[in-house]
Amino acid sequence: MSRAAIDIQNLPYADGDFFAFEQLLSAKEQDRLAEVREFLAREVRPIAVDCWNRAEFPMELLPKLADIDLVSPVRRQGYSNLFAGILHAEATRADTSIATFMGVHDGLFTGSIEALASQEQQDAWLPDIYSLKKIGAFGLTEPLGGSDVAGGTRTTARRDGGNWILNGAKRWIGNATFSDWVVIYARDVDDNQVKGFLVDTKTEGYSASKIENKISLRTVQNADITLENVVVPDFFKLANANSFRDTNKVLKVTRLAVAWQAVGQQLAAFDVARRYAVERSQFGRPIASFQLIQSQLVQILGNVVSSMGMMVRLSQLEDAGQAKDEQSALAKAFTTARMRESVALGRSILGGNGIVTDFEMAKVFADAEAIYSYEGTHEINTLVTGRAITGVSAIV
Repeated sequence: MSRAAIDIQNLPYADGDFFAFEQLLSAKEQDRLAEVREFLAREVRPIAVDCWNRAEFPMELLPKLADIDLVSPVRRQGYSNLFAGILHAEATRADTSIATFMGVHDGLFTGSIEALASQEQQDAWLPDIYSLKKIGAFGLTEPLGGSDVAGGTRTTARRDGGNWILNGAKRWIGNATFSDWVVIYARDVDDNQVKGFLVDTKTEGYSASKIENKISLRTVQNADITLENVVVPDFFKLANANSFRDTNKVLKVTRLAVAWQAVGQQLAAFDVARRYAVERSQFGRPIASFQLIQSQLVQILGNVVSSMGMMVRLSQLEDAGQAKDEQSALAKAFTTARMRESVALGRSILGGNGIVTDFEMAKVFADAEAIYSYEGTHEINTLVTGRAITGVSAIV
């Protein structure tokens, strides 16, 4: 085949899974992954750039997401954590914003209910959550509290007879401009412990305002939440959310999911950069024929493979009930660092076209910055890992 006649429809290693990690999935899981991948290609990726440019969430997509039934693949549907991770990577590969919407609703919000609510509470709430009849959000981060929120939660909860009274503010809360419910984590003024509450967003005293002017995850509707004497009946206090240690049970799993997002983001960068390299001609031939371009593509691929290999093993440990917090922390720190390099290389391959969303890479590049920071910054996750291997905390 001449260098000027590359068949873009039949590129080798079309799925980017260079070491065939997907073959570790069961036949049933591989079939389900193919079904979801087709859905993402048909319903999500074609609208992703336009929604991102307008910073608007495609509400018309919600019934379709409900139909494809993606919520709680492990606990409810019986799939492996490995399948759930690869699925999350595929959703990110199609569009990071939609994957983040699902990560908030499914991982953080639903995960809080599954891990910390009583059986009676789960029976009352989960059916509507699983079916997306009720959209959820997760309220932990605050205007003045991010990495230190474990010991510095300023939002308060005060017991008042059969109710709790919540006061405070939350920031960067995904889905919160249109969610039906939000799990709010607040410090009990009586025992100084962080506890969890399911709050109906129509409750008096609750308000949410969209955060504007973002350069990353623009489709995600992040909000500032204000709570002014919000009354929460005692039944809506999560029965098993009584300290930040309990909250961390949710965060360990979702940190793993965000590391899988870093894999998906790199796959997206590889997809876009490779196709562009094959299609774009300079000096009379495709730029894919130049050594430096191939070197950059191989570096992206190497980053993907190393990140994915780490995540496959960590997911296997999670399936075996052996995964540790520090392992999730290292995974999140490592994969997002590789992701940052990968998207930068991808943007470089596209040259000037890499800074406009018309060619998709600009969105991939910008969205990586949010993944790099949320669910624990690179620095904090590094120090969590450092504490585990030295026995000495350098965080405070």
